[in-house]
Amino acid sequence: MPVIPITSLDRPELADYADLTDVALRRILEPAGGLYLAESSKVIERAIAAGHRPRSILLQQKWLPDLAWVEERFPEVPIFVASDELLETLTGFQMHRGALASMHRPVLPDPRELLAGAHTVVVLEDIVDHTNVGAAFRSAAGLGADAVLISPRCADPLYRRSVRVSMGTVLQVPWTRIGEWKDAAPLLHEAGFTIAALALGDDSIPLPQFTAALPERVAIVLGTEGDGLSRRALAAADVRIEIPMLHGVDSLNVASASAVALYALRYASGR
Repeated sequence: MPVIPITSLDRPELADYADLTDVALRRILEPAGGLYLAESSKVIERAIAAGHRPRSILLQQKWLPDLAWVEERFPEVPIFVASDELLETLTGFQMHRGALASMHRPVLPDPRELLAGAHTVVVLEDIVDHTNVGAAFRSAAGLGADAVLISPRCADPLYRRSVRVSMGTVLQVPWTRIGEWKDAAPLLHEAGFTIAALALGDDSIPLPQFTAALPERVAIVLGTEGDGLSRRALAAADVRIEIPMLHGVDSLNVASASAVALYALRYASGR
């Protein structure tokens, strides 16, 4: 299919890109429609490299040369080109990154597949901020986590903002959703993982103390921005750990905490 210049918004294929700033709407439409949005030529490239398939691309004319390879590889995928003004009317924001792709969502793997060969996994429980989810994935990718597991109520890693903040690493790090703790905890234990909850408490031990006798397999669990980990998560944990802090600061942002914890685990494991 050739490149398609658009001068109006009456094409049904453009519905994938409408009202992208309406987070509540997109949370429903994108998973239900089996799609997600990849923003920028770099993220689109990473998505395709991960085996994901585009169903259409929307971009500014000046970005067309950067994505000519997509047209060659997927000649049946429509590439829509429009003016900046029309794109902003459609999406609800200025497309500074120049390109968007509507991508088919991959089928999520069974958690057992991800745990089989893993040593360090991250569990994100009910984190609702897409920025924090994306940042945690970037930490997981850069600091050596083998997989990320997310709770049923955790924000969508494939939401556009999560993908962008992660610099596309949500497309590289293996991940899937897990069930509630009554099912998730036995699953992790059967695979040989020690469940380590990152949480403050009288029985929490400092992170350096935990890493000094590091278990072979660790699932590091991080909780939602406001209340932290749920009672069920804390009850399922084999150990609670905390990051030693100074100057009366008791904790870090969840994404920052993930980076500190993963660095400590990586250093201690020698991997």
